[in-house]
Amino acid sequence: MAARRAIALAAGIVLLLEAVGTVLLHLVLAVVMGGQRMSLDGLDPDHMVTGIRVLGFVFGAFLALCGVLLLVVAVRNRPPTRPVRILLIACAVVHGLLGAVCVGLVGWAAFTVMMAVLALLVAALVLYAPDLTDRRPAPA
Repeated sequence: MAARRAIALAAGIVLLLEAVGTVLLHLVLAVVMGGQRMSLDGLDPDHMVTGIRVLGFVFGAFLALCGVLLLVVAVRNRPPTRPVRILLIACAVVHGLLGAVCVGLVGWAAFTVMMAVLALLVAALVLYAPDLTDRRPAPA
């Protein structure tokens, strides 16, 4: 099926773009936080700036890893291994939760974007589902 390869390719590219956008967003948030010089409940603003940057890079790396894994799945056109499936399912869950948060904080446009990415992830996972029909029961 050519559709599953195209969907996995599109999901991988979208996740890579989202990774870059996430890192840039967190870097801008760190600059804004550093410029305010305010503390929250006595926390050092420099620690919060560092935390924002680290979170941005970690989350961006997670999204980039998921994107690269989807691109590998698309190129090989084989179902992902169990650890890759677990990682992609975790990425889909994160997108579902972020979509729910986005609708309240950012608006319906951000929610729509998050749900579109979630739909691409779920479609890639479902279209590359392992074939369970040829499994034989274990000998007793």
